[in-house]
Amino acid sequence: MPRIRIQTEPFDLAAEQSALWRGNPRVGALVTFVGLMRDLHEGVAVSRMTLEHYPGMTEKALAEIAEEAIARWELEGVSIVHRVGVLEPQDSIVFVGVVSRHRSDAFRACEFLIDYLKTRAPFWKKEQTEQGERWVESRESDDIAAQRW
Repeated sequence: MPRIRIQTEPFDLAAEQSALWRGNPRVGALVTFVGLMRDLHEGVAVSRMTLEHYPGMTEKALAEIAEEAIARWELEGVSIVHRVGVLEPQDSIVFVGVVSRHRSDAFRACEFLIDYLKTRAPFWKKEQTEQGERWVESRESDDIAAQRW
């Protein structure tokens, strides 16, 4: 059963990692990805970003993505924590963690999860720039990355 959380508050990286493997001696690999907010997007300075989501629908979409990873690879656990609300540069946005018996499955599953999360999860991003607010459009490079799977 994957662990899925949407929250406004920062997450504790060490606690998230530990929760994935503690008490499970079968785990031989832990792979994580942490997405951070940058202060620059497409050459424009960004001072703040607001992440919005549709409660209920977002958690369901993330759980479906996690279940697909579990079906594809031999995993011992999956965790996705995604923040919403107002974020500033260097704030953590997303944590994706995967544990498995072997590193190969963990690496592939983690990459799959973040690629699919970027293209299939219902989040909307609005950036604050010197020119005002703007909604962030999806990127073709994210679609191409997800198509590999």
